Amino acid sequence: MTSPIIITGVGKRIGYALAKHFLAQGQQVIGTYRSHYDSIDELNALGATLYPCDFYDDAQVQALIDALTQLPQVRAIIHNASDWLPDNCQRAPSQVLQRMMQVHVSVPYQLNLALEAQLRAAAGDEIGGSDVIHITDYVAEKGSQKHIAYAASKAALHNMTLSFAAKFSPEVKVNSIAPAMILFNTGDDAAYQQKTLAKALLPKEAGNAEIIELVDYLLSSRYVTGRCHNVDGGRQLK
Repeated sequence: MTSPIIITGVGKRIGYALAKHFLAQGQQVIGTYRSHYDSIDELNALGATLYPCDFYDDAQVQALIDALTQLPQVRAIIHNASDWLPDNCQRAPSQVLQRMMQVHVSVPYQLNLALEAQLRAAAGDEIGGSDVIHITDYVAEKGSQKHIAYAASKAALHNMTLSFAAKFSPEVKVNSIAPAMILFNTGDDAAYQQKTLAKALLPKEAGNAEIIELVDYLLSSRYVTGRCHNVDGGRQLK
């Protein structure tokens, strides 16, 4: 049995696609989810080990950590779980910032520290044999006028990539992936899609495959660590 890959936020979109991809390869997958979708039942039927966990609940996070630290080895952790609160939502600004930092920074920080021994054990004597991947966002560098707290939390997650890459070397590689628009939502109308696509040099919907292939590359690489890999269609040049 291979050492498991842990993916947070497997209920939909990128996390769901990654979980299905690795399960199809015969890889052991451990996933977390906050809300129960039909996809959770599907992943469970495919053999994934799934933990319901609200990352805003410290007790649930600690219970998750207690369960995961029982594992002897962990091949990789992919921190995909995310939330996207605008600054003008119904919550107080302090609550918005706290919640964004909790899900994007505090929980990945705690999981990385708690599972360091398991990650190193999976690597064995092989340099760069196991991985941590943080899914950040292209706004971590660009900023966002309407999602300031969100962008700041994703920037903090990228900064942790640098620190953990140094701390976990040489056995464990730590990288981040910063996507822009990967998939439209069902309710996105034509006008919104056209406006969004126009922000990139490559005006297309990238699709989950773009992220899956990059994750596969990072897992197979033995010489890439401490880097951010932008998947944004060249938005920074527009």
